[in-house]
Amino acid sequence: MANKRYTDAATALEGVLFDGMTICAGGFGLCGIPERLIDAIEASGVRDLTIASNNAGIDGQGLGKLLRSRQVKKMISSYVGENKEFERQYLSGELEVEFCPQGTLAERCRAGGAGIPGFYTKTGVGTQVAEGKETKVFDGQDYILERGIRADLAIIKGWKADESGNLIFRKTARNFNQPMATAGKICVAEVEEIVPVGSLDPDTIHLPGIYVKRMIVGAPYDKQIEFRTVRERATA
Repeated sequence: MANKRYTDAATALEGVLFDGMTICAGGFGLCGIPERLIDAIEASGVRDLTIASNNAGIDGQGLGKLLRSRQVKKMISSYVGENKEFERQYLSGELEVEFCPQGTLAERCRAGGAGIPGFYTKTGVGTQVAEGKETKVFDGQDYILERGIRADLAIIKGWKADESGNLIFRKTARNFNQPMATAGKICVAEVEEIVPVGSLDPDTIHLPGIYVKRMIVGAPYDKQIEFRTVRERATA
């Protein structure tokens, strides 16, 4: 069994990064984002990146760090509402943006990982999402053609993995990390814990180790919360 474990994020990404590459990045908001790998990409100075991700983090957090350092040329995203720098770069023409409905984005990555170059969906018909895309009629209904996404690199965050790369996601982190992992030619994972092979119940594995080429332990983490909302304490 090949050793997939690396000492740190920079080492795990060595020889993988290059200018102009496409990266699929897992995560949902600030939940389940590959923090250590993002930091290593920022430190590497690689530029002109195209990144497919549900969102671009927030200002100064997550992928927002790569926007701040001007390393991103294009974002393929579904939700960007909490990032003022994203908004500024987009409106000023500094950043190319391909908006994609959330479910469609997940399916584009899943399809790319499954070797499916394109699929038809009803989502986006009659909106700006459909502009310039092939339309076909099935059973009297219009559908638009969406292309599968393949990336040079997938960076993901998992909860537990065994030494062969079999991986478990925790709760919301499963939303985008799983399809993003399969869409990359190389998948690098950071996890909270690596355990011996045989320690994980096979029925609980979300991502088979065949997809994971390299991995690191990124823990401990400081759990970030985008909006902390609490109600006022009731008076006695």
